[in-house]
Amino acid sequence: MTRSARRTRRTLRTAGVGAAALLALSACSSSDSDSSAESDSTASGSVSGEGELSGEVTVFAAASLRESFTELGRRFEKQHPGTRVTFSFAGSDALAASITGGAPADVFASASPKTMKIVTDAGGAAGTPVTFVRNQLEIATLPGNPDKIGSLKDLTESDLKVVLCDKAVPCGAAAQKALDASRLKLTPVSYEEDVKSALNKVVLKEADAAVVYKTDVKAAGDKVEGVEFPESADAVNEYPITLLKESENTGTAEAFIALVRSAEGQRVLGEAGFLKP
Repeated sequence: MTRSARRTRRTLRTAGVGAAALLALSACSSSDSDSSAESDSTASGSVSGEGELSGEVTVFAAASLRESFTELGRRFEKQHPGTRVTFSFAGSDALAASITGGAPADVFASASPKTMKIVTDAGGAAGTPVTFVRNQLEIATLPGNPDKIGSLKDLTESDLKVVLCDKAVPCGAAAQKALDASRLKLTPVSYEEDVKSALNKVVLKEADAAVVYKTDVKAAGDKVEGVEFPESADAVNEYPITLLKESENTGTAEAFIALVRSAEGQRVLGEAGFLKP
């Protein structure tokens, strides 16, 4: 008991009921102060919960995540009125270069640990990246597969126009890994900057086939036909995600990452064709 409280007790010794009331009022004031502090903490984003998040979150994500992350962004904004999720989709290497170059972003979702390492080595991650899905390669052919492509080896036929992702991009590195495992050499008509660009060459009938992700073949619907090949099992990519150190809205950014890793997020990603982490 403080010195002030002892003086109060002595003064009101003959009025016990009044003293009890005073102490009760003091406890109430302390409780109100704690609630106010908690409210201030919540407003700053340190305490998360339904309806307590606000502001914009910028997510840099691998091109292959476009459809599923766009859907998760819509769900996040609906669950948390007052928030906005802005995406930048591109090849993971280009995104990593942008982040290390100072581009403002809150979250980075990469298509490989190698490209994530560019950011972590530069000290750009706020914590340890966590793998949230995996992805496997597939051959995308023209609808109906008119060239009867049935294997990775078939892509080496000289009369076929085949495109690959650039080797610096995770889908290109994975394709090269599958080719090396099969001891095959393939000279594509072009190397594309990301997986969507490679797939689009087939969609536009500028190429006969492309080695892309299963998720991209699925997202394209009847615009292409997918051909599985066993060597893809040796080149499965892990996708890590992390909060970035320079994030200006950490509470909301962490909540988006939590949605991606939640059962709901995993369902959306699974329906898109991603594999469990």
